[in-house]
Amino acid sequence: MSKTTVLLFAVLASLQAFPPVAIADQFAQQREQVLKLGELETVPEVHPAEEFEGTENVKALFYEALPWQGKETRVFAWLGMPKETSKKVPGVVLVHGGGGTAYREWVEKWNAQGFAAISIAVEGQTDIPTNPGRRGSRWEQHDWPGPHRPGIFSDSDKQLTDQWIYHAVADAILARNLLRSLPEVDGDRIGLAGISWGGVVTSTVIGIDSRFAFAVPIYGCGHLYDAENHWGAALGPNEQYRQVWDPMVRMDRVTMPVLWLSWPLDNHFPLDAQSACYTGAPGPRMVSLIPGMGHSHPAGWNPPDSYAFAKSVVENGAPWIEQTGSKHDGNQVSVSFRSDRQLSSAVLISTTDTGFTGNREWKQTPAHLERTKKTWTATAVLPEDTTGWFINVKSNDLTASSDYAELPSN
Repeated sequence: MSKTTVLLFAVLASLQAFPPVAIADQFAQQREQVLKLGELETVPEVHPAEEFEGTENVKALFYEALPWQGKETRVFAWLGMPKETSKKVPGVVLVHGGGGTAYREWVEKWNAQGFAAISIAVEGQTDIPTNPGRRGSRWEQHDWPGPHRPGIFSDSDKQLTDQWIYHAVADAILARNLLRSLPEVDGDRIGLAGISWGGVVTSTVIGIDSRFAFAVPIYGCGHLYDAENHWGAALGPNEQYRQVWDPMVRMDRVTMPVLWLSWPLDNHFPLDAQSACYTGAPGPRMVSLIPGMGHSHPAGWNPPDSYAFAKSVVENGAPWIEQTGSKHDGNQVSVSFRSDRQLSSAVLISTTDTGFTGNREWKQTPAHLERTKKTWTATAVLPEDTTGWFINVKSNDLTASSDYAELPSN
């Protein structure tokens, strides 16, 4: 008997042992258990990491996290403060992507913008590179690791509290609690930002914990089970992901302002999956799709857009620009935005290709931009056979995008 046949019999047997109603009840219980993470109020105990060289304002530390398989776990992090703290400052929790770690440089970039920042390593690693010839993680593991990310949600068969994403979500929430406990930080103005896998974590957390003041998922998003790449291949058959962990499960709970930052040629996270997330969230949002951005940690944290968005939210209570309407009449489209800032230009970005958005060819054509009081309207003509489009407007070096629109192909 082949291994495939044996596996098929095992799956059938498991389905007989747990009929559909029982499985549905199990997923419902797991969703309730996940939501309880949003009620974590524990301020984690902090342990200094003096062997890591910091500065007067940026220090390395370990903080205690949830136990895993009966063992104590800690999270390595860099914590930094802006130079000026005479008044309470806003804060941000930073979550790295695949192959990354806690980055001091990312903390310093947020500090320069007036934010307290904590960058966390969510796979039991430090920021010390391993021997280049050594197999496994690029970073040395410390003595109190929790679970390491096992592929794409491939530990979904394990107990919920043993799954990596469960601990990654808890790590981010505990980091917020730590920031909130600091006398220099305004606990009501703490946001969350994550790059790539960190964007997936961010997209997940914001549906669980409404106490974050803002969020910036960079690249990463939910609704990945039908993506036409490795995400869809891994998650299409994963019912536990679809029922419990996909950010779409709780996107209707997302009420804080969110910036969805990415680019049209991202080869990991498609624009339609990202769009499903932000159109499913009732809170204020911004979209910023920057042509040529690239996919990496520096490419994610270098653009000024995440910092400008966060500052506008903590200072004024809303994003600096918001889309207020969109019209599509024949081959003409128009998008309206509300903003106090001066906008300088508009461009239509469109494609006539189909399939995974990161593999399509995207063309830029000029759009007409006009202003009526605080409303800006960008109008453009779609090329024949357009299958997807959005409009970008610029304010100095900042980019704001309209919602991505998918059209049926002829």
